[in-house]
Order: sequence, then structure tokens, then C-alpha cells
Amino acid sequence: GKTTIGRAAVALLPVVEGKLMINGRDITNAKPSDLKPFRKEVGIMFQDPGSSLNPRLPVGESIGEPIMLHLGLKGSELSKRVENLLESVQLPRSMRNRYPHELSGGQRQRIGIARALALQPKLLIADEPTSALDVSIQAQVLNLFMDLQQELQTAYVFISHNLAVVQHVADDVMVMYLGRAVETGPKKTIFSRPLHPYTSALLSASPSLHTRNRREVIRIQGEPPNPLHPPGGCAFHKRCPHAVEQCRQAIPELRLLEGRQVACHRAEAIG
Repeated sequence: GKTTIGRAAVALLPVVEGKLMINGRDITNAKPSDLKPFRKEVGIMFQDPGSSLNPRLPVGESIGEPIMLHLGLKGSELSKRVENLLESVQLPRSMRNRYPHELSGGQRQRIGIARALALQPKLLIADEPTSALDVSIQAQVLNLFMDLQQELQTAYVFISHNLAVVQHVADDVMVMYLGRAVETGPKKTIFSRPLHPYTSALLSASPSLHTRNRREVIRIQGEPPNPLHPPGGCAFHKRCPHAVEQCRQAIPELRLLEGRQVACHRAEAIG
């Protein structure tokens, strides 16, 4: 459900149920003509830096295309803007004439960042931006993300399975299971004392170099249910060691508890 939400947030997928609000504006049923100004405010970075770039275009043209379409810049003015973007992601200006296959994974990901930030969006959706990179390159890209956020004051929706990465970059965290949010709140609150059993299991499986930070491993039994035919009640109840009859019958809604929102009938008892 995480990637689905990210793609829906930039109007790449239709919203079938519910509402999608961006900065107080309802874009759930917006027409394509109404989305043009919206697309300047919201950017997206895709998971695979290789397949998200056109292999037939030099990377400078890939970065410059949204600037030309939305801002109408051409010629030397467009070239200067592209070169400045390359410098902002710590790449040489000469890189603009290269093709994606000539670049490393880390360089392609930086090109993806430059393209996503080309229109200086207020919101950037980053869908697993480091999952295809080596660990050493991941650190460089993450530090670049954080530096650019401070410089440009851009809000991030950072989608990741890597909890160490989430803890490094996030301010607020939303944990999802089978397409539904199960716990959401400030990073420090959730990482220090999770209340949903799925969040607890996720954090217990995250490795730590420091003995004092290690948690007792919580092993989740069984297989994930079919998302096309989810079980009744709480989607996690068949794998949850704390489930009772209420969990099998009623879908838990997010409710405020101890400084975060949690969707669990037994959160007080578990906490």
C-alpha cells in the first residue's frame, strides 16, 4: 500500500475510495487540466533509478524536460538551470551529456533527485530511493537528501522497508500492514515504545550494533493474507499473539493513544 499511496499522491493512480488532500486541496477527482499547477508543487522519485530514466536521452535533457514544459525555459537559460541542479546533487556539469547506461547506480539516483527537484516542489515523494544501492552509496544519497531538505525546505514522504533509514531521516512515521495504517506518530515515540504488535515485531527484527539497543526478537507466525481477500476484522489478527474475538470481528480504526495514533483494539494491554 505504500507505493500505491505515493503514486496516488502525484495523481499517477486514481483514488477509488476516500479522499486525497494535498496541502488542504482535494485532488481526488481533479481533471488533468486542473493538475498542471499541482504537478509543479509535488515531485516523485522512483525506486529503480535505471528504469525511471529514458535510456535514449542524455540525463541533462531528462532533467530539463519538466523545466521546459512547466516554466517555458529554453536555450542558455535552461542549460544554466540544469547545470545548477547537477551541482546541487554533487555531480559535475559535464554529466549532462551522458546517457543513463554510462552512470553508476548512485549517479543515476542523484540524477533522479535532480529531476524530482527541478521545479522546486513543496512535497517530494521518495519511493524506496536507496533500496537498489550499495550500503556505502546509500549513506551518501541519504545525507544528500537531508542536506537538500535543509536548503530547499521541501517536505518528504519517504517510503522504505529499511527501519534504520527511516530512523535516520524521518520526523514522523506511519507503519502500514496490508494497505492500512496501523500506527503513526513522531519517530521518537514509535521507535522507543511501539504499541501495535506489528510495529513491535518490525522493530525487533531490525539489527543493531549496540547491545543496549537490541530488542527481544518477536517472531510472527503464519503467512501474510491475500490482499485481494483480506480476513475480517483486523488484518493482522491471524498472525498476532495478542488477538481476541473482538480482533476477528471488528476492524480497528486509528485512535489517539500515548502521543501517537494506533489501530489496535488491545493497544493499552500490549503497551
